[in-house]
Amino acid sequence: MGELCLAKHEAVTHQMKSKANYSHEFDFGVSRAASLPFRRKVLFVTSEIADYVQTGGLGQVSAALPRALRAMADVRVLVPGYRQVLERTGAIEIVSELPALAGIPACRLGRTATVDGVPVYVVLSAELYDRPGGLYLNPDGQDWLDNDIRFARLSLAAAELADGLADPNWRPDNLHLNDWPTALASGYLAWRGSKTSTVLTIHNLAYQGVFDAARLSAIAIPEAAYRVDGVEFYGNVSFLKAGIYYADQLTTVSATYAREITTPEFGCGLHGLLSERLRQGRLSGILNGVDESWDPRNLVNKEGFDPHRWKGRHADYIRGVFGLALSRGPLFAIISRLVRQKGVDLAIEAAEEIVEQGGQIVVTGQGERCFEDSMRLLAKKHPTQIGVRIGFDDAEARTMFAGSDFFLMPSRFEPCGLSQMYAQRYGSLPIAHRTGGLVDTIEDGRTGFLFGTPTAAHLKAAVRRAFETFGSCRRFYGMRHAAMARRFDWRESALRYASLYRCQRRSDFASASRSENASLLNERKRCLETVASRFIRGASLPITEIPAQPKAVAGGHARSRD
Repeated sequence: MGELCLAKHEAVTHQMKSKANYSHEFDFGVSRAASLPFRRKVLFVTSEIADYVQTGGLGQVSAALPRALRAMADVRVLVPGYRQVLERTGAIEIVSELPALAGIPACRLGRTATVDGVPVYVVLSAELYDRPGGLYLNPDGQDWLDNDIRFARLSLAAAELADGLADPNWRPDNLHLNDWPTALASGYLAWRGSKTSTVLTIHNLAYQGVFDAARLSAIAIPEAAYRVDGVEFYGNVSFLKAGIYYADQLTTVSATYAREITTPEFGCGLHGLLSERLRQGRLSGILNGVDESWDPRNLVNKEGFDPHRWKGRHADYIRGVFGLALSRGPLFAIISRLVRQKGVDLAIEAAEEIVEQGGQIVVTGQGERCFEDSMRLLAKKHPTQIGVRIGFDDAEARTMFAGSDFFLMPSRFEPCGLSQMYAQRYGSLPIAHRTGGLVDTIEDGRTGFLFGTPTAAHLKAAVRRAFETFGSCRRFYGMRHAAMARRFDWRESALRYASLYRCQRRSDFASASRSENASLLNERKRCLETVASRFIRGASLPITEIPAQPKAVAGGHARSRD
C-alpha cells in the first residue's frame, strides 16, 4: 500500500514541473521564427490565467497558448489586477497611468512576468479588482454589480495599449481577445478608428456579458453604436455581440462548435450574425490543446513504462480514497461541474445500470445543489460502489483520470472541452455526447464512445458498448493504447493562430480599389486556408431570424470549471 500512496504524490509533483514543461514544450521552431522578416506583436487579453488565477478552461488556455505562440510572435498577456493576481506575482513595474473615461475609472498599468518569462501587463485598480469573492461573482455567488465597469476597464486598457497610449516602448500589431470580458476592446478600437487588427475567441457563446442599456454612457459606448448592427441585443447591451460585430476575425475552440453556433439550436440568439461571419471567411474553429504534463510518462521512468500496471496502481489507490470495495469491474469517473449543461442528470440516471453490471463510479465536482444532493444519495445507497466528493482538488482529479477505465462526459453542448483530452492521455476512455469539441477529439470506437442524442437511454447504450469492450481484453487494451497515443498539443493550433494574425483587416477592403480588393481577397484566401477551409461547407447556411427567447446567460459571469 506504501507504493500506492505514491500515486497522489506523483499527481502533485507534476504541478511543480508544469511551468517548466510549458516552456520546454513550446521551444519548437525558435530558429525558424528568428529567421522571419517580421515577428508580429500580439497582446493576448484575458480575464484569467492559470499562472495566477482561474475558474476553468479559459485560465488554462490563457496560460498555454501564449507560450505556444512565443516561437512565432512577440506575445504579451493583459489581465485584471485581482487580489489573487497581486498575491502571486513578483514585483510589478508601473508602466503608465491610464485616464478615466465616462464612468470608467482611471487605473495604473503594471508589468510583470511569469516564472518562465512571459511578459504580463496588469490593470491595477483596487476599487475594481482588489476584493474578496470570485473573479466574476461576489461571496454570495451573485454577479458583481459593477461587472460592466470592471471589464470595460480591462477592454479599454487593451485598446489603449493597441493605440500606443499605454506603453511607449511596445505597441501590438494584433489584439487576441477572449470571451465577453475582453470583447468590448474591438468596439473601442473601431470607434477610435484604430488600425490594430483584432481576433476574438469565443470559448462559450452562452456567456455574453449582457447589461442594461442604461449603462451605455457609463461604459463609453457611443449612442450610434446602440443598434442591431452594433452592441444592441434585445434591448440590452451585449459585450460579446460587440466583439463579434467589430472584431476582424472570430474563432471558436473547435471546428464543430464553429458550425454549431451558426444554427438556432446553439447560436444563443447570435446565429444570424455568426452565419454572416462564416460566409465572409471571418469565423473559424481552432481546437484547444493540453500541455505535456498530461503525458503520464513524464511522471515515471519512460523506459519500460507499462500503462496497465500504472493505471492499475492508481485504480487501487483511488478506490481506497473513495472508500470503494476492491473490484475487477470497470471504474467510471465523473470530473465536472455538477450542472445540467454537463449532462449530470443523464449520468445520475445511468448510475444504477453501471452498478448493476458490476461497475463502480467516482465523482468529484460542485455545482447546482439538486445535483450535489442526488450524487450524495447515490453514494449513500451504494457506499462500496459509488464514491462522491463535492468540491475539486486538481491532484485528486488527475489521480481519478489515471485510475479510471472510463470517463463519463455526457455534455449537452461542449465548445471544446479539455477533460476528454486529459482522460485519453491518461488512458480513461471517454463516453460522450456527439457535440462540439467532443466530436473533434474523440474517435468513436477507437479512443472512446460517442452517442448521438443527449438522453439517458442513449447514454446507457454507450455505457453498454463500454462494458462489452471491457469484456474483451484485446479490444479494451487496444483502445486504451490508441487513446494514450493522442497528443492534443498546442503546436498545430499555435501555427493556425499565427496564420490568422497575419490576415488582412476587413477595413483594408473598404479603402481598396477593385483590383486591389481582388489581390487582398486572394491573400486572405491563402491566409485563411489553414483555418477555415475544413468547415467552410457550413457557409451555405442561410441567415435565420433570431429566436424570441435567446438562451444567453444575462449576467455574463464565466463558468467555474471546464
